[in-house]
Amino acid sequence: MILKASQRAYGRELAAHLLNANDNEHVEVHKISGFVADTVPAAMQEAHALSRGTRCQQYLFSLSLNPPQDTDVPISVFEDAISRVEKEIGIEGQPHVIVFHEKHGRRHAHCVWSRIDSAQMKAINLPYYKNRLMEISRELYLEQKWKLPQGFVNREMRNPLNFTQEQWQQAKRLGDSPQNTKLTLKECWVASDNKTSFSRELEKHGFYLAKGDRRDFVAIDWRGEVYSLPRWLDVKTKAIKEQLGLPEDLPSVEETKANIDQKLVGRIRSIMDEQKKKYDRRIAPILAQKKAMNEHHIKARKALEMQQDKRQRQEVLMRQSRFHKGLRGLWDRITGSHEQIKKQNEAEVYQAILRDRKEKDALISSQMRERSLPQQRLSQINLEQQESNNKIREAVFSKLPEDRIINLEHEFKPPSLSQAQDFNLEM
Repeated sequence: MILKASQRAYGRELAAHLLNANDNEHVEVHKISGFVADTVPAAMQEAHALSRGTRCQQYLFSLSLNPPQDTDVPISVFEDAISRVEKEIGIEGQPHVIVFHEKHGRRHAHCVWSRIDSAQMKAINLPYYKNRLMEISRELYLEQKWKLPQGFVNREMRNPLNFTQEQWQQAKRLGDSPQNTKLTLKECWVASDNKTSFSRELEKHGFYLAKGDRRDFVAIDWRGEVYSLPRWLDVKTKAIKEQLGLPEDLPSVEETKANIDQKLVGRIRSIMDEQKKKYDRRIAPILAQKKAMNEHHIKARKALEMQQDKRQRQEVLMRQSRFHKGLRGLWDRITGSHEQIKKQNEAEVYQAILRDRKEKDALISSQMRERSLPQQRLSQINLEQQESNNKIREAVFSKLPEDRIINLEHEFKPPSLSQAQDFNLEM
C-alpha cells in the first residue's frame, strides 16, 4: 500500500479532517492509544498541550495508508503496516490514533502519532522517513502480491508529463502556408478603412492588432506569431499610418500575447465546462444509487455491532458463571480449578475477538464488492471525461510553439472533474 506521511501541527484541523463524515462514506475511530483522552479531538489537543513544553512546532506525525484499488485488505494488514512504520522510523510506543475512511469504493487508514517524548520533553527526530516508508510500502506490495505501481518500478514513470524534447517537437503547431496568411491579411486590409474596422476584421480571422517594437503596426495570430504589416501587406509604413493613425494607443506585442493566452484558456475552459455538465448528468443516477447503498451499509454495520455487543455480554455472563462462590469457590482456588477456568475464559475471549473481527472484515469486504460495480462505472466516466479534456487541449496546444505551450500549461487550470473523481490519485 502507498504510505504518505508528514510532520505537521494544527491538531484541531487534523482532527476535523479525520472525523469528516461529509466527504467520506464511512469513518471509524479504530484505536486511541497512549493518550489520557478518549476522543480524537481531545487527543490532538493533548498532544498540542504537551508540545508547548518544548520548542517543537510540528508536534504530530501523520501517516496515510492507501491500499490498491479493488483490494480487500483486512484490518490486521493495516495494523502490521503501522507497527512496521513505528519500529522503522523510531516512534514505537508513542501515543497515536488510528482512523479508517471509506470513500469512492476505497478503504484507507490514517494514523497520527505525537512526536513529543514525554520522558525527555523533546521531539523525536525522524530523519529520512520518506525513504524508509518507500521501502516498507514496497515490501507490503510484494508480500501481498499486489501489482507494483510504476513509480516503484521506474522513478521516471511517476510523472506522466515527463515528455522528451522529441515529443515536444512532434507536438508543435501545424502552420498555415505563408501564401494563405498573406492573402488573409490583405483581405482584412482591403475590407477596412480605419484602425477600428481593421482590428475588427483581423480578429474575425484570428489575428490581433498590436504595436511593434519599432513603433510600427504588427498583427499577431492566435498562436503568437508576429507579422510586420508593411512587409505582409506590401504597403509602405507611411500609407498604413495614414489609414490607421499612430500605434501608441495599441497594446504591445507581449501584452497582446498575454491577452490571447487568456482568451485561449477561457475558450478551452468553456468547452470543458460544457463537457463536465454532460458527464454530471450521466453520473447523477449512479451517485444516487451509491448514496442509497451507503445508507444500507451503515445500517448493516450498526446491526452487526449491536449483535456482537449482545453476544459478548451473554458470553461474559456465561464465563463468569463457571466460577463457583463460597466454600466451593475457595476449594477451586486451592485445587487449581479456578486458574484452569480463568485460562479457559481468556482463551475464549481471544478467540471471540478474532471471530468478531473476521465477521466485521467479511461484512466490509462484501459491501465493498457490492459498491465496486457503480464505482467502476464512475471511474469509467471519469476516464472518458479526462480523455475528452486531453483531446480538447491537444487540439489547441499541438498548433502552438513550444514556448507558448509551456506558458499556457503553467497558466491553465482545468475545471474540476465531475464527482466521479480520479480514484487512482486520491489518498
